[in-house]
Amino acid sequence: MSAEHGQPQQSGGRRGRSSGDKKSKKRSRRKETYSMYIYKVLKQVHPDIGISSKAMSIMNSFVNDVFERLAGEAARLAQYSGRTTLTSREIQTAVRLLLPGELAKHAVSEGTKAVTKYTSSK
Repeated sequence: MSAEHGQPQQSGGRRGRSSGDKKSKKRSRRKETYSMYIYKVLKQVHPDIGISSKAMSIMNSFVNDVFERLAGEAARLAQYSGRTTLTSREIQTAVRLLLPGELAKHAVSEGTKAVTKYTSSK
C-alpha cells in the first residue's frame, strides 16, 4: 500500500524479520460489509433460512447502492436549502423521492421509529 491510502511506505530493508523468514505476510485491510446486519434481519424474518456467500455479496452490493443513492439525494436536498448538515428531514425526503409508494411509507415509519428510540435513549 502507498502512503496515500493511510499506511506509511517502508524504505527498503528487512526490518522486523529474522533471517529465516521466507515471506512477510501482507496484512489485508479489513473490509467493512453489511453482512452481519443482513444476516440478523434474515434470521428475524425467516429463522430457518440460510444465505449463500454469493447471495450475501449481492445483498451487500444492493445495500451499498441504496445507501449511496439516498446519501446523494439527501446531500443534494441539503445543498438546495443552503445547509451543510444532513438531518433526518433530508434523509426522509430522499427516501420519499427514491423509493416507490408503499415501500417509502414503510421505510419512513421505520426510520421515524428508529430516530425516536435513539433520541429517547440519550
